[in-house]
Amino acid sequence: MTSGSRRDIELAPAVPVLTPSSATVSAQMSRHPRRNTGPELALRRVLHASGHRYRVQLPVPGRPRRTIDIAFIRRKVAVFVDGCFWHGCVEHRGVPASNTEWWRDKLAKNLARDADTDNHLRDLGWSVIRVWEHETMQEALRRVEGALNASGTPSHSQ
Repeated sequence: MTSGSRRDIELAPAVPVLTPSSATVSAQMSRHPRRNTGPELALRRVLHASGHRYRVQLPVPGRPRRTIDIAFIRRKVAVFVDGCFWHGCVEHRGVPASNTEWWRDKLAKNLARDADTDNHLRDLGWSVIRVWEHETMQEALRRVEGALNASGTPSHSQ
């Protein structure tokens, strides 16, 4: 055997890759809407009816594959409408009984990604509002308008 052959390379121990419990679960997850969900559309309707104008699905600067659900660009206010299951709502969160380890890992990664996105946007001078899907639209509107008013620029602009 010559030096440098494939047999001379020491392989690292295999790290187990956690996967969904079945192809059916994987297919269901891939069909789950990521944008334009019912709660997101409802909040957008309430905001628009209140005279607010915004951008939707704005890419997060410096974070590929992440988007802001509702963005007030000039005011630097980012609004995310989070599903209770996927984003760890303390009132409604839970972990499925099947494939529990995979789900715990998946949901923990979602929370870490949310925190990273929030911190990154705040470092760029943005205010971040996270609205839970179970919040009333009036409560969500009140919180978003509070952030817009705190931004100190005209109230009905992008």
